[in-house]
Order: sequence, then C-alpha cells, then structure tokens
Amino acid sequence: MIATRRGRRLCVDILTYLVLTSLAIFCVGPILWMFLTSLKLETDIVTQTMQYIPARVTFSNYVAIWTQSGFPILISNSLVVTLITVTVCLLTGTLAAYAFSRYAFRGRDSLMLGYLIVRMFPAVMMIIPLYVVLRSAGLVDSRLGLALAYTSFLLPLFVWMLKGFFDAAPKELESAARIDGSTRLGAMVRIVMPLARNGLVASSVFIAIAAWNEFLFALMLTTGQGSRTWPVGLQLMVGEFQLPWGVLAAGGILSILPVILMFAVVQRAMVEGLTAGAVKG
Repeated sequence: MIATRRGRRLCVDILTYLVLTSLAIFCVGPILWMFLTSLKLETDIVTQTMQYIPARVTFSNYVAIWTQSGFPILISNSLVVTLITVTVCLLTGTLAAYAFSRYAFRGRDSLMLGYLIVRMFPAVMMIIPLYVVLRSAGLVDSRLGLALAYTSFLLPLFVWMLKGFFDAAPKELESAARIDGSTRLGAMVRIVMPLARNGLVASSVFIAIAAWNEFLFALMLTTGQGSRTWPVGLQLMVGEFQLPWGVLAAGGILSILPVILMFAVVQRAMVEGLTAGAVKG
C-alpha cells in the first residue's frame, strides 16, 4: 500500500514537472528564438535550411537599430508615456478605488458597472472620440495626449484591481486612526496604502506593461517621431519589399529589457500583491 502511494505520488510529481517544463519552454521559446535571430547575419536568417544556432555571431543588428533608426527616441517616448500613464492612474485611481471601497453612496454600483462596460468596448471604437477631444485640446501627436488616451481605458482596470486590495485591508486600524484625530485622507495614506502596498505595486505593474506595449492608440494618435512609441516604430520598419528580421529581432530584445528589469525589481512585492487576497480567514 505504501509503495503504491509512493508510486502514485512520484507519477504525479513527474507529470507536474513535465507540464511546468513544457509551459516554460512554450513561454521562453519565442524570446530565446528572437534573441538568437538578433545575433545572426541577414544572410543566415533567410536560408533554405533552418539554422537554430547562429553560425556567425554578430551584434551589427543592435548597432544598426540603435544608431540608424531613431530607436532611442522611440524607447524614450515609450518610457515617458508609460510614466505619465502610471502617475495619473496612481493619483486619480487610488482616490477612486478608496472611495469605492470605503464609501456607500448613490450610484456606486452603477458607476462600477460603467467602468466594466468601458472595458468591454473595443479600443478601436474610442479612437475617433479621443482624437476629437485631443485635437480640440491641442494634444494630438504629443506624449501627454497619448498618455491621457492610455489612461482613459487603463484607469478602470486600475480602479477595479486596487479596490479589491483596499477591501482586504482591515478597517479597524483605519477607524482607530480616525478616532486619534486623523483625517480620512491621512488614514488612507498612513494606514490603508501601506497595508495595500503590494497590491498597489501589482496594479501599477499591470498598467505599466499595458501602456508600454500598446500599439493601436499610438499608431492612430501620433504622426511624428517626437511622440511615436517603440511598437509603432518597429512596425514602420517593415517595408513593402524588405523585412529586416535581424534588426526587428534586436529591437524586440531591446524593447523587453525594461520590462525584465522592472519585474526583477518588483517581483517579490508583485507576487505578494497578487496572492494577498487569495486566502481569507
């Protein structure tokens, strides 16, 4: 009986490792393939026989995209737009999430449902109204205007996520702070936000990744390189009769480096934030 249980447990462990290994290969495989492609010469990429490992390693693709394509400007534009988007979501979304979590006011449920409805509509339906609004404000083809456009469809997601973390924060400590003379805003900043710090980090990371990788709004609301972001810049490198695979692969690798660095810095707080509300009681 004991041997049978050990055998079953061993089979389950082996199956688990196989599934996890397959999932890891499925997720990391495209990134590894893109990295290997970025190290190849163009003549070694488009060949009759597939070359998995570069026969001749070269960094010319990285040099070309960094010095000849204006890619540093595209990356800096993406960084600025992402930072503005996350900042606006933090300043406005935190207050909104706290209000939804702590106050019971008329129309509260309807407003939260409206936030969900906004997320249900395709983003392409919002482009024309946003373009009209931004043009009237003189913000078309600007990094600030693009960040505000991102905020229009990312803020509801941020509020919904952060509200759940605020709901999990105990109200007793907040009430004690109010009794000691703290204001509602002071209790939120000193008590609630530190308790929901990991959730705040997790929500901000999701917003940052969505803003960093957004393509449709950046394509339709920017016309010049002064405000164009990296996804649009890479897409415009694809010519009608030419497809620079090596340069595009190098651009993709350079584009995901900031995301990898961000995850390396906040991974612990993000994981703790994602699992904060998983177990209650």
